[in-house]
Amino acid sequence: THTVQGQALLNRFVLDICQVRPDWIMGDYIEEAVAKIREQVGDEEVILGLSGGVDSSVAAALIHRAIGDQLTCVFVDHGLMRKDEGEEVRNNFHRMGVPIETIDASERFLTALDGVDDPEKKRVIIGNLFIDVFWDAVGDAEMLAQGTLYPDVVESGGGTGTANIKSHHNVGGLPPDMKFSLVEPLRLL
Repeated sequence: THTVQGQALLNRFVLDICQVRPDWIMGDYIEEAVAKIREQVGDEEVILGLSGGVDSSVAAALIHRAIGDQLTCVFVDHGLMRKDEGEEVRNNFHRMGVPIETIDASERFLTALDGVDDPEKKRVIIGNLFIDVFWDAVGDAEMLAQGTLYPDVVESGGGTGTANIKSHHNVGGLPPDMKFSLVEPLRLL
């Protein structure tokens, strides 16, 4: 919409130059992802770091569809949300029938971020704190599920690119000695 004949330009690039067929159906992706999740997880318990945003919420719904009660969604109140947003997140997941646990770690996050100005340092602090909070709450889970998207991977220097644009807390912000294996059904989207 921002370019003259933008839709025609995109159509020509995707359909003619790249020769992509317009036959992809999201429903197919859902069923394929559910099967892959079941295969990856098996009988393991999975903990999902739920922010309440679109990415982690879609991942939660998809993983819950695949493994049901093997999934525990952990909503970490980090103290950085809008007023009443945490309650809204909890209500949405209760309505969907997805179990959710809430951890109030706001003091922990706010204290760790106090006086930190550099955005990259903040992202690393936030990523490490999320993992620490999840590890403290883990129970028997050995797997961590996240709503990581492909742009998160690319921004963090992964994918086919090599430049680290910014560390995403799901990717570049994760500690190297993390004790979880990852379940990321949206990573290639």
